[in-house]
Amino acid sequence: MLGWGGWYLLVVVAGLVACVFAGVFHAEVVACRVGEPFGTLVLAIAITVIEVALIVTLMRAGGPESTALARDTVFAAVMIILNGIVGVCLLVGGMRYREQEFQLQGTSAAITTLTAIAVLTMILPNYTPTAPGPFYRPAPLAFVGVVTLLLYGVFVLVQTVRHRDYFLPANAQEAHAALPGNRTTAASAVLMTVALAAVVLCAKALAPTVEAAVHAVGAPDASVGVIIALVVMMPEGFAAVRAARANRLQTSLNLALGSALASIGLSIPTVATLSLVYGWTLTLGLDPMATALLVLSLFISALSLGTGRTTVMQGAVHLVVFAVYLFTTIIP
Repeated sequence: MLGWGGWYLLVVVAGLVACVFAGVFHAEVVACRVGEPFGTLVLAIAITVIEVALIVTLMRAGGPESTALARDTVFAAVMIILNGIVGVCLLVGGMRYREQEFQLQGTSAAITTLTAIAVLTMILPNYTPTAPGPFYRPAPLAFVGVVTLLLYGVFVLVQTVRHRDYFLPANAQEAHAALPGNRTTAASAVLMTVALAAVVLCAKALAPTVEAAVHAVGAPDASVGVIIALVVMMPEGFAAVRAARANRLQTSLNLALGSALASIGLSIPTVATLSLVYGWTLTLGLDPMATALLVLSLFISALSLGTGRTTVMQGAVHLVVFAVYLFTTIIP
């Protein structure tokens, strides 16, 4: 039977999951009010705040042994989104509608930006001659953090101002429900902030237990990053799959790719800044197997989302790559 400590942990875990879902639910209300593509941007930023809070909390609790936690979590988020969430969305949508369409220009811009940021933050560190290994020295780390943030900022500008039409539904079937009122939106904005703050508190309480459980079962340290990413991306994944089932693939891809970009484009600069301020060592470069999987995922995404039309075939390929990623993470 569980003792008081076990029941306490179960309550904290339930509270963490509930707060994540509550935060994203209220973000969806705000997103519905502001409309596309601003809505998906609100959701992406909400998800990233949760992710950064969990990363920073676990890094502070883990000490020197958690130097790769930010890299593992961001890499896991990108793989979960590009292969898991996108794969399920394409498979579900293809099974129900045979073929779905989306705006090629917006998706191409997202994939291009994501590829550049991923290579700069998780592959290039392995090849810097002045700092052998998967690290950046302070000056290059600061530069890459600024460049990453700049690329994400330009993408947001293109998405919301310059070429907003690239990210809007291409057909009338992607209509949304009635807009919430001003009072409902304001209440959701406040409750979203409260939920995100609660996530930070729950994560701080769970940090030692998560790492101890991973070590107890003999799983690699990278599994901690996968657990964090799965918890954070779970509600976003449900929202994307719901949109794909409703034949709103444009919204589904906006949610998925926007979250991937926010995850890497905001998390890495934030963690890099904190590491420079507090003197933490930040491991960024991926090992050869993870590098191969990342390059494969980006390449497949560029091909499968490069025609403006998708079927179950693309979804199946993404899901197979995702299964390989999970297997090689748990059993290297």
